[in-house]
Amino acid sequence: MSKFSTHALALAIAVAATGCVSLAPKLPEQQAGIPAQWPLPPTTQSFVGAQPLTSDPAASQEAAATEGAAVADIGWRDFFEDPNLEQLIGRALDNNRDLRVAVLNVEKARAQYRIQRADRLPSVGVGGQLQRVGTDTPDQITDQYQAGASIANFEIDLFGRVRSLSQSALQRYFAEEEARRAAQLSLIAEVANAYLTLAADRELLSVSEATLKNQQSAYDLTAKRRELGAVSGLELSQARTQVEQARADAARYAGQVAQDINALNLLVGEPVDPALLPQKLTAGVTGLAALPQNLPSEVLLRRPDVLQAEHLLRAQNANIGAARAAFFPSISLTGFFGSASNELSGLFDSNTRMWSVTPVLNIPIFQGGRLRAGLASAKADQKIALAQYEKAIQAGFRDVSDALALTKTLAEQRQAQEALVEAAGRAEQLSTARYKAGRDSYLNQLDAQRTLYGAQQGLVSTRLAEQANRVTLYKVLGGGWNERSQ
Repeated sequence: MSKFSTHALALAIAVAATGCVSLAPKLPEQQAGIPAQWPLPPTTQSFVGAQPLTSDPAASQEAAATEGAAVADIGWRDFFEDPNLEQLIGRALDNNRDLRVAVLNVEKARAQYRIQRADRLPSVGVGGQLQRVGTDTPDQITDQYQAGASIANFEIDLFGRVRSLSQSALQRYFAEEEARRAAQLSLIAEVANAYLTLAADRELLSVSEATLKNQQSAYDLTAKRRELGAVSGLELSQARTQVEQARADAARYAGQVAQDINALNLLVGEPVDPALLPQKLTAGVTGLAALPQNLPSEVLLRRPDVLQAEHLLRAQNANIGAARAAFFPSISLTGFFGSASNELSGLFDSNTRMWSVTPVLNIPIFQGGRLRAGLASAKADQKIALAQYEKAIQAGFRDVSDALALTKTLAEQRQAQEALVEAAGRAEQLSTARYKAGRDSYLNQLDAQRTLYGAQQGLVSTRLAEQANRVTLYKVLGGGWNERSQ
């Protein structure tokens, strides 16, 4: 075997051995300190179409785990039942600038990872050069022509420094992908909440306009009776207060409707077709009811923000391996294989082949504490990432707990509010009849009208809160980044 073949074989073995060792520590375990289940009283409510919980705790636990895991797989087109809302969400995913930035950040992270990964392989280039050497004597000028392939400053990754940096870049790329999913999930929830808010404000506007119309008719009738001396000036002033209150509410809700439309336009990224906007708040916007109480908290690990924090922790852990590897010697190779000749015309003739291998060994001896400081910084970054990972889990646990706690109470509140509207409407009818019969004062009638008006407004607000809480629950459990259910 020739000397060149021996050196080439040695170089190939060195390249193949690159990255076989990693000095990164074992990934630390998170200690978020959250319960295994959400601390809520039992409830038999579940998904739409799912079976109620059984009396068997083990079976209930298994069913809850299955349902909780399925939330993240429910596509947003299957969760939202309103076709207009689905169309608005689809347009927002195509046009929203914030989501577009998140997608571009993913592409940027992917490119950075590819750049870092390229350092694990030698960079081979083809080139040529002319070297002219001379002295004061004109006749002693010589030319040297070279052309061939070269490898420049390739580091043999004996202790995994380059590999650790590549792994860190890969985990950051994964983190950006999870950030994009989180941005998409948030955008879907924001569009849905803006849609529901617009529907509620338009319904409140309709209630206030209907109340204004009724109060205006009552005021006109009271004014005529005042002209005939049948009522006092106090009753006329009291009737006017009702009219102006309803007028002020109608103007306020009209402004809120305009703001809601502007918010939807911003989220969608283009002017929204008025035909797609809701006219009132309906019950069939979302398709998720309350989840069972014993839903395991492990479903939080599927949330995009939690996965993002985990990938960042892995990236910082890999940086520790790179910082540790910096304490050990490093070997860099520079090689060339090609042809050399004193004449350009004979550059590729026989017996002009040449090669060179230049290994460079670098042994760190004194760095002024730079390496130790770098390792300490990497360890601190890992601890920060671990704390942020645990905080993401804790925040997710709180979000789901809040949404689950409100699920049952909002349903009970809506039922009570519906009964209140029914009772207030009946009381208003009886009070009006008694006032017209002269058996009751006008003040009692005004009080009954105010109670009915407030109950109607409260019902709309409660229905909005219930629908918005369903969207929030869907979001905090990690759903919303799939378009269709798997």
